[in-house]
Amino acid sequence: MLTTLAWNAKVQTVAALFGSTLREVRQEHGLSQERLAEMTGVSTNFVGEMERGLKAPGLGVIVRLSLALGVSVHDLLRDFTDARVRRLRL
Repeated sequence: MLTTLAWNAKVQTVAALFGSTLREVRQEHGLSQERLAEMTGVSTNFVGEMERGLKAPGLGVIVRLSLALGVSVHDLLRDFTDARVRRLRL
């Protein structure tokens, strides 16, 4: 979810930034939302909401996602650079 500011800069929410990375990594691993949900013990709806930037997961869910996807937590948070974090809408 992006918001346009008066000076036309794009600001993203924490949930949207995480969700875009989650979707990309999930698709790279050839998993459906349903399969990822089964592997992590969360609902398919929650996976979809995370990917669409509607919900942000807690740390426990991020760890379970990383284990299920075979990537590090750092990989799932790779887009949280200093520059992007400063522009996040909290």
